Amino acid sequence: MPFKLSLLLSIIIVNYNVKYFTEQCLYSVQKAIAGMDAEVIVVDNSSTDESVAYLEEIFPWVNFIANSSNMGFASANNRGYQQAKGDYILFLNPDTLLSEDCLRASVEILERNSCAGALGIHMIDGAGYFLPESKRGFPSVTAAFFKLSGLTGIFPRSSVISRYYLGGLPEKQNNEVEVLSGAFMMVKKAVLDITGGFDERFFMYGEDIDLSYRIRQAGYKNYYLGEKSIVHFKGESTRKDIRYTKLFYTAMVIFVKKHYGKNSPAFIVLMQMAIGTRAAVSFVRQLFSVRTKAPFRHKIICTGLVGEPIDTKNATEILINQPAAHRKITGIVDITGILNVKSKMDELVFCPGRLSYMEAIKVMQAMANKGIVFMFSAAGSRSIVSSTSKKSSGEVLTGVKRS
Repeated sequence: MPFKLSLLLSIIIVNYNVKYFTEQCLYSVQKAIAGMDAEVIVVDNSSTDESVAYLEEIFPWVNFIANSSNMGFASANNRGYQQAKGDYILFLNPDTLLSEDCLRASVEILERNSCAGALGIHMIDGAGYFLPESKRGFPSVTAAFFKLSGLTGIFPRSSVISRYYLGGLPEKQNNEVEVLSGAFMMVKKAVLDITGGFDERFFMYGEDIDLSYRIRQAGYKNYYLGEKSIVHFKGESTRKDIRYTKLFYTAMVIFVKKHYGKNSPAFIVLMQMAIGTRAAVSFVRQLFSVRTKAPFRHKIICTGLVGEPIDTKNATEILINQPAAHRKITGIVDITGILNVKSKMDELVFCPGRLSYMEAIKVMQAMANKGIVFMFSAAGSRSIVSSTSKKSSGEVLTGVKRS
């Protein structure tokens, strides 16, 4: 018999001054929950960009919770969870875009496996590349050392050195894993009622590792859905610099002291050594690297819109209204023949409506090494968003007139 979804799904999104990314995220969520019994809760952490007023007008079907202060990621998610009514809870980052089939597939796996506690998914960044944090192992002393020292980046497929990212596990293969990413973490509510939500002692990083660990300690398994993909614009996260390393180190120390106890002293010493190694590697790279100019932008930026004409109307208006006069809109590109386009494209603006997010994500993965900037502007939306680097914030274009 075909699988039928009959249980309520609660999706919790924490927003903080990223209203345009949240806007695009909610448009994708709207398509992904079509025909499902689902609710969406957006918890705003006292944003200063009028996020709630902006989003409430566009998405009246969403339940908004406005915090009077910035409670942090863990606390805000917990507040949403406390009000959720679903049998399944999805903690979702605002800088994500869902494929239309990912939620049903996720719920199906959890529903059919009584031993399953939570599930994560295959994620790509805004440039189309796989994000290794989609699947992870627990931060043992050696795994965390290799991660902090930067050696996992040199040997990404090693089952030993890249143990933190489960480098030996194929990215497109469904499997049991130890740690899930908080960017897309679906948990059975019955399991959360046992484990509790996120530990609010984690300021940044580590709260998803801690919850994944407690789910396993409660006797449940965590699963990774490699057959379905979503976009996670990593540029909206913290830069991968020494500050990131210290924040990650702090989170790992909290985790180890909480769960490993007696091994803490040795762990802390090794982590300090790893940070020193990371700093030394960065220094050497800077010393011997050839200085290059910023990527050259053509005098005329060729921009193609991907979608049905009626769905690209707002995106076209936004592009036309941009102050820079060096963008050339080359017209609407047919999604079915986009891989065979011969003309030079600097930007592709996907306008999901009749166009599916699944199709757009497949194109991004196929063209990840072409040097194209991928942008998204859902049909009827008031913004265009993109993020091409993990080390910098994404780009937002606005300017469409309100109807």
